[in-house]
Amino acid sequence: MNTITNHRIVSHDEWLAERKALLAKEKEFNRLRDELSAQRRDLPWERVTKKYVFAGPRGAETLEQLFDGRSQLVVYHAMFDPKTATDKTPYTKDAPCSSCSFWMDNFERVVVHLAHRDVTLVAASRAPVEKLEAYRKRMGWTFHWVSVGDGDFNRDYGVTLTAEELASGQGEYNYGPTKYPIAELPGISVFTRDAGADQVLHTYSTYSRGLDMLNVGYHYLDIVPKGRGEEPKRGGRWVKRRDEYEDVKATSCH
Repeated sequence: MNTITNHRIVSHDEWLAERKALLAKEKEFNRLRDELSAQRRDLPWERVTKKYVFAGPRGAETLEQLFDGRSQLVVYHAMFDPKTATDKTPYTKDAPCSSCSFWMDNFERVVVHLAHRDVTLVAASRAPVEKLEAYRKRMGWTFHWVSVGDGDFNRDYGVTLTAEELASGQGEYNYGPTKYPIAELPGISVFTRDAGADQVLHTYSTYSRGLDMLNVGYHYLDIVPKGRGEEPKRGGRWVKRRDEYEDVKATSCH
C-alpha cells in the first residue's frame, strides 16, 4: 500500500498529464462496460417451470407475486440459514453474514428508485420469516425480504450446497466446481414477466466477484488512496454488520 512517504509527488502539470492519460483508459473501460452490459441483456432467457412459494410478512407469495405489479424482478440471495449455521459459517442463527448485510445496506435506499424503472428488488434467504423480520427491524431496513424455507429456489439458482456436497467437496458455485465449506452462498438472480402470457423467465444470475459492481461502498473504496485494503483470497473479512463496529457499539451504549 502506498503512503505519503513513498508515493510519487509531482507538479500540477505532471499530475494533469497523467490524469488525462488515465481518463482515456477510464473512458475505454466505460465503453467496454456498456458493451458488456448490452451483451448481458442480450443473453437468451429460460422459462421458469417450477412453482416457487415464499413466506414473508405479507404471508405466502409466489414468484409471480414478488414482482409486485412490475415486469422485472431482482432477487438478492442473502446468506442466512439457522439450520446450517455453525461457528465456522459467516452467518449465525440470528443474523445473515456481515458481507450480505453490507450489500443489503447498499440497496436499502435504491429500491424506491428501481421501482420507478419497472424493477422490484427483494432479498431471499432460508431463515424463517420471524428471523428475517427481527434482523430487518434491527437494521432499520424497509425492503421486502422473504423466506425460501426448505424449498428449492436457492438450490435451483445456485446458492445452496447440500450436506453431501459439503462433505465431498464436490459442490458447484458460480458455474463451476467449488470446495466452499458453507451451505448458503451469495448471489443475485434476475427475472422478467410477460403479464399477458403469465410467464416468468429467468434472464441472469451472478455470484462471487460478479456481485462487486452492485456494491457502491466498494466503488468508493476503489477511488481512494488506500483502496479496499483487503488481503488476497480473504476478501471483505474487515466488514462487520453495521451495528457491530466498535465505535458504533460504543455510541449506541450512551
